[in-house]
Amino acid sequence: MTNTMRAIEITKPGGPEALQLTRRPVPEPAHGQVLLKVAYAGVNRPDALQRAGMYAPPPTASDLPGLEASGEVIAVGPGVSDLAEGDQVCALLPGGGYAEYVATPAAHCLPIPKGMGMKEAACLPETFFTVWSNVFMRGGLKAGERMLVHGGSSGIGTTAIQLGRAFGARVFVTAGSDEKCKACTDLGAEKAINYREDDFVDVLRAEGGADLILDMVGGDYIPRNLKTLAEDGRLVQIAFLQGPKVEVNFAMLMTRRLTMTGSTLRPQSDLAKAGIAQELREAVWPLLSAGQIGPVMDSSFDLEAASDAHARMESSSHIGKIVLEVGG
Repeated sequence: MTNTMRAIEITKPGGPEALQLTRRPVPEPAHGQVLLKVAYAGVNRPDALQRAGMYAPPPTASDLPGLEASGEVIAVGPGVSDLAEGDQVCALLPGGGYAEYVATPAAHCLPIPKGMGMKEAACLPETFFTVWSNVFMRGGLKAGERMLVHGGSSGIGTTAIQLGRAFGARVFVTAGSDEKCKACTDLGAEKAINYREDDFVDVLRAEGGADLILDMVGGDYIPRNLKTLAEDGRLVQIAFLQGPKVEVNFAMLMTRRLTMTGSTLRPQSDLAKAGIAQELREAVWPLLSAGQIGPVMDSSFDLEAASDAHARMESSSHIGKIVLEVGG
């Protein structure tokens, strides 16, 4: 192994063209970490926000983008006993996934599910950690409840549809085209609402309201979401594509016993992320290994074409996950 590696860096805040190939020193695993030789890296919205200068990495994280990857453990740091060189894993990363090598906490690594390739496995950590922690751990989704997922054809959306159905919920989604709506119903959504043609508030209220809404849109969706919720419903916010500021009548929360909550994954402690990983290992990984659920793949780009991958993601024409092929 050489001392340097190919990597994609953000040359300055801006559009996809700000992503450029460079060479960086290969990181060394710290206490509790492993070093991965990256096969594939997932492409996610937070990467684009970081590239645009709107989502700074934590002080201890790499400045390189990339929050998930699959690969082989090639070095083990002090204090790691449950992983060894040669293990193949997918991992949630603090950053640095757009590179040939990345260091990450061993407790944030999960085995490649049986029968799954490295390309598909690279798509699992960011969306599965996010959906599981927000929908199930924070939102408390239960069998039989009605869940509305905005952006149903996104990586988060396709994951939420499958997990919701797998655990007995009735899943409704919004999407922006008939093609995307069909992809969602093919995955198991009970009803997909083309938001360009129909009002999700009316559709869900006709069903009795949503017990849980997973929203990444924000903006004027927030008061509409509150109208959509059933009594004792929960609104779980994970992003704000249309902005975080809006006027809300909080009397509605009191009289209908609503809950508003949400989280971002990256700033959480290593211990919190390790807890999510353990729950996924026990509750979700058997479903992946059995082929009952799996990532929806959109496209793959070479590492050098990271800017093209970002352009596709920001066009919102994709269905499912986009990955970078780093080591293959």
